[in-house]
Amino acid sequence: MTTRTTMFYDGSCPLCRREVAHYRRLDQAGRVRWQDIAEDAAELTAHGIGREQAMRRLHALDADGQLVSGAWAFAAIWRELPGYRWLARLVRTLHLLPLIDFLYRHFARWRYARRCRDGVCGRM
Repeated sequence: MTTRTTMFYDGSCPLCRREVAHYRRLDQAGRVRWQDIAEDAAELTAHGIGREQAMRRLHALDADGQLVSGAWAFAAIWRELPGYRWLARLVRTLHLLPLIDFLYRHFARWRYARRCRDGVCGRM
């Protein structure tokens, strides 16, 4: 079964909103569905991902309906976007996703801690 890729993002995060705005401008064909989990995380909850876990790490449903997270979620999104398809192929071909995920995991931890320090986490 092939579906449209869904990116689950934190719409309450200014950095995340800027990144998604960039991707959306590229997505002229509407190949990605953009789901703001700050407004509604029910779809991820249905996949067994709690709200806090969803806010800590990027998640996506790829075109095959598989739930992926971290670097694999980025690769699923990039695969759908003009200007990024080559990057998705490159990171998969060179088996770079584990390394990218390692780096992303540290960034995501920093981003989440920073957001919580600013008091956002308690209001979610």
